[in-house]
Amino acid sequence: MISTQNIPTSETKLPDHTQLPESDGTFVKNWQEHPQSILLTDSIKPILQELHPDNQYCIGQDLGIYWRIMDPPERGAEAPDWFYVAHVPPTLNGQTRRSYVLWQEFIAPSIILEFVSGNGEEERDKTPWQGKFWIYEQVIRTPFYGIYEVNKESLEVYELIGGKYQLLATNERGHYSIPPLGVELGLWQGEYQTVDLPWLRWWDSQGNLLLTGHEIAEQEKLKAEQEKQKNERLIAQLRALGVEPDV
Repeated sequence: MISTQNIPTSETKLPDHTQLPESDGTFVKNWQEHPQSILLTDSIKPILQELHPDNQYCIGQDLGIYWRIMDPPERGAEAPDWFYVAHVPPTLNGQTRRSYVLWQEFIAPSIILEFVSGNGEEERDKTPWQGKFWIYEQVIRTPFYGIYEVNKESLEVYELIGGKYQLLATNERGHYSIPPLGVELGLWQGEYQTVDLPWLRWWDSQGNLLLTGHEIAEQEKLKAEQEKQKNERLIAQLRALGVEPDV
C-alpha cells in the first residue's frame, strides 16, 4: 500500500528517481555500514546471477525508498542500509538509480537490512506513518526485515506473516533462512578489510559460507601454492630414488 496522503492531483506528474533527493544530507552514522554493505553485495552476486540470468534485479545500499509524496520529499522516504528487489532493471532509462520509487516500480524489496548505529529504537519504531518498523511492515510490506547490531553481536530477522512481522527462530546452524534468495543469513566472526568483527554474512542452503571475490581469489591462490609444494615434494622424492622426473 502506498499512502495517498499529500499526493497531488492526477493532472500532476509524479516525480521519478532522478527528481527526488538521493540523500537526506546527514553523515553516515556507522563507519561499518559501507564495508558491511559491500561484503553482503559482493558475496551474494553469484546467487543473484543464477536467480536472474537476465540481470533484472536491484540492490540498494543506503538508497532512499520513496513511499509517499511529502514536502520536503525526504520525509516520504526511508533509506535502508541494504535491500534487494527482484524483477526490476538495475538502471532506469540508462541511468544509475538515485532512489527507489514505489509509485514508479510497484515491486517491494524482498528483504531489507538495517545496521544499528544507536540503541536500536529507530529500527524497531512501530509508530504509525513514522516508525521504520511500521513503514516496512505496513506500507512497503517487505517480506523479510533484518536488524543487525554489531556491538551486541546480534541479529533479528522478521517475516511478514498475515500482514504482521513475526520474529523468526534460527536453524540448527544459528542462521535465518531467506527463501526468496535460497540462502541463509547469520553472523560470522572473522576479519574483513583488516577488521575482526561479527560480520553479517550469507550462507547457501547447505550451510556453506558465500565468499567474496577476494576470498575466492585467495582460496585459489592457496590451492595453487599447495599443489606446487606437493609437486616439489614428489620431484624431490623421485630424485632421492635416482629417478629424474619428466618436468
